[in-house]
Amino acid sequence: MAQNWQPDRLGHGYRCLTLDLGEDDEGPVAATLVSYTPEPPPAPTLAAKVRERIARMRGPVEPAPVHAVVYIHGWADYFFQTELAAFWAERGVAFYALDLRKYGRSLRPGQSEGFITDLSEYDADIESALAAATEDIRSSRGAGTPVRMSLMAHSTGGLVASLWAHRNPGRLETLILNSPWLELRGSSLARNAAAGLLEPLARTRPKARLKIPELDYYWRSLSNEADGEWELDPVWKPPGSWPIRAGWISAVLAGHAQVAKGLSIDCPVLVMTSARSTIGTTWNESMMTSDSVLDVSLMVQRALQLGPVVTVLRFDGALHDILLSAKPVRRLVYRGMDRWTRAYLLGAGPG
Repeated sequence: MAQNWQPDRLGHGYRCLTLDLGEDDEGPVAATLVSYTPEPPPAPTLAAKVRERIARMRGPVEPAPVHAVVYIHGWADYFFQTELAAFWAERGVAFYALDLRKYGRSLRPGQSEGFITDLSEYDADIESALAAATEDIRSSRGAGTPVRMSLMAHSTGGLVASLWAHRNPGRLETLILNSPWLELRGSSLARNAAAGLLEPLARTRPKARLKIPELDYYWRSLSNEADGEWELDPVWKPPGSWPIRAGWISAVLAGHAQVAKGLSIDCPVLVMTSARSTIGTTWNESMMTSDSVLDVSLMVQRALQLGPVVTVLRFDGALHDILLSAKPVRRLVYRGMDRWTRAYLLGAGPG
């Protein structure tokens, strides 16, 4: 059946596809896959032209594999990072982004924003996205085209992607994580205590809202309505985040517990973080040049438990979403990503 891609709100080169995920107790559920194709497509590199000419001289050959990346956002978030899409397109990588169920483009009236009770519920979102991206690539490159998939994910999305990769060995070429939320701020002791206190409420009233102060400091560092440079959707990425519900945070803590035991992700993993954190209940100017959401030291500690091949890059001056940092920092981030992907994704491996 033909895919029903539609123009996306990001404009030229962007399309979106609704992925039907059935229904839950709040009604129909869907995820949204966003695709980016430059207009016009980037010209083939000299190396690509040489390879194509050699292939023609040798006669019929198997279709060249296509590298593809699917990006997953964080909590109270959605895809809008057009620089990231351009980065991958410039390297000949097919780029897609996934707005998970009840987030961003996938949020429907009457739904509890971002709500789930088990992170494995997102398996259906990811599987649907990978299948749709593969079908889209093969519709233009040929039915037999090999597609080599990678996931890239931010914050809570990084936790979701890590657990999925652990449960699905052999499916990914690489996993790239941008400030993944791998542990509760504080320690595993704090997580265990919180999980124990939350369990009865999460079981009996999973949608109960927890009374947590709504601080807008991270939003302030991002939004062009405050001290940042980015235009943010006020519903999809609001100043004070979304309500934190008992069932959702319980699911996240369960995910953290799995990471703490150690995962066995069998593909190369890149973890990128800020060099430092500034976490507090009052505004501090250093929040403009650091992670004001998560403890990066704890993040790096947990990152080393994801699998046997993990690279950690830390960037001075980076925000929680390092791809939304100041331009000089972003330049360093993309340079680091470029070097790593040339070794592990676009090349034959390091060494």
